[in-house]
Amino acid sequence: MEITMTMQQEKLAYRVNDFCKAIGLSRSTFYKLLSEGKVKTVSIGGRRLVPVCEAERLLNGGAK
Repeated sequence: MEITMTMQQEKLAYRVNDFCKAIGLSRSTFYKLLSEGKVKTVSIGGRRLVPVCEAERLLNGGAK
């Protein structure tokens, strides 16, 4: 009998579109916040990603 363990993987980062949908921002508002330095991203392989901790920070009022 084989026992298989499944791990639920949590996201570490969002693509910009997914991030905007997840927290209810338009892309233009996201890029405005980005240009103002109010949101941080990382680029991996030419793709801009938003760490999950940034979503949590913004939702807790961190974009002031």
